[in-house]
Amino acid sequence: MFLTVTTTGTPEHPATDLGFLLHKHPGKAQAFSTSFGTAHVLYPEAEEQRCTAALLLEVDPVALVRRGKGKGRGGAPDAALAQYVNDRPYAASSLLAVALSNVFSSAMRGVCKARPERAARPLPLRVEIPALPARGGPDLVRRLFEPLGWAVAVEAVPLDTEFPEWGDSRYVRLVLESETHTLSDALRHLYVLLPVLDDAKHYWVAPDEVDKLLRAGEGWLPGHPEQKLITSRYLSRRWSLTREAMDRLELIRLAETDDSQVEEIDNAVEAEAEQEAKPTPLAVQRREAILTALRDHAAARVLDLGCGEGHLVRELLKEPRFTEIVGVDVSVRALTIASRRLKPDRMGERQAARVKLFQGSLAYTDKRLKGYDAAVLSEVIEHLDLPRLPALEYAVFGAARPRTVVVTTPNVEYNVRWETLPAGHVRHRDHRFEWTREEFRTWARTVAERHGYDVEFRPVGPDDPEVGPPTQLALFTLDTPTDTATEKEAKAA
Repeated sequence: MFLTVTTTGTPEHPATDLGFLLHKHPGKAQAFSTSFGTAHVLYPEAEEQRCTAALLLEVDPVALVRRGKGKGRGGAPDAALAQYVNDRPYAASSLLAVALSNVFSSAMRGVCKARPERAARPLPLRVEIPALPARGGPDLVRRLFEPLGWAVAVEAVPLDTEFPEWGDSRYVRLVLESETHTLSDALRHLYVLLPVLDDAKHYWVAPDEVDKLLRAGEGWLPGHPEQKLITSRYLSRRWSLTREAMDRLELIRLAETDDSQVEEIDNAVEAEAEQEAKPTPLAVQRREAILTALRDHAAARVLDLGCGEGHLVRELLKEPRFTEIVGVDVSVRALTIASRRLKPDRMGERQAARVKLFQGSLAYTDKRLKGYDAAVLSEVIEHLDLPRLPALEYAVFGAARPRTVVVTTPNVEYNVRWETLPAGHVRHRDHRFEWTREEFRTWARTVAERHGYDVEFRPVGPDDPEVGPPTQLALFTLDTPTDTATEKEAKAA
């Protein structure tokens, strides 16, 4: 990947002062080792009237994958090939942003002991990036750079020049020009906005990224019209970090408006005061709602159908009232993780006898599931294709027939309350559907009527007056021991 910074000069202030500002001599080609490759700094031209510094980053994709251990871009289990065959050596991204910070760290801070007056003065600057991924296209590039005072020349790169009908790729050629920015301003703009345009980072985004963003965004980010998009993308859409950054940016804006220090604005709470308790995670609220339903119906022998990694099984084991707990999942890997989490080999003999884990598919009847007090389907049904749902329904309600069945599933109406969830997207990439409250209740009532159960509905999480709770729970209980219509049909056959 490649980037050039060009400036012009006069006999009094020669353009070659760029070498002092960057702390890199124009007469040398220098190489800097990084954890993901080698960064080269060279000067294609270095004259009194015009000087250009180039940063060439040679990326070693194999070293990057080994260092990240599968995290970051291309780290998904189903994208193993993309870890090694990708655009990272060629297109500007967070890799180039990190290289800018490492190689030109003093210039980015505006520090230059040899030419301090030049470091603090705006320069005529021209920045060129021949290949830049831009998720949002040329329009987003302009929306990000033009409010900062840059003249933007951006051109979309076609997918194939031989086949123009294929349209444009997600890459652009970018030229930025300005006479009002210092070199430090330019480098800080690039450091933040390159990964924002790519909408990805090659490393795990930790809480300290908020501080990095605010340092690099000082003086320009608080008033940027695309502040929220920049913050969210830079922090890899981690909502907790984004919220923290937005709160701090608002304090900075208020302080600037009031011509005061941030510390003077943010003094409503004493430093030693206790922090406000963090909200209980929805997963914890969901498990507590399930446990409450099981306690209400005096269940002792419980099936956790689709137990995953064993979170609910572990909670059930904490209460002696649950004398037998069985976790069932189709995934061997999930059961392995559950066993590792539960550590049955370290339990006492009596405790270990209370829990069993075995593989099974809920799309088929299974004699091992009969005779239990209760069954739990926690966030399971939405992972099945709709045509397979009747098979699960019969396997659980028709064949296994526990006295109590607890089913939880997301409420799609609540999705508008998740700020980090794009419109039209489901909460998990493996969800085949997500139901409204009415759709879920219609399905649950039909199942209850067909198999002889009563059903009641309970909210899980904050019950929003407009869109309901984030999770909906249906509690099925057998109403009478008489044969259901399904059983009668089976006997008649």
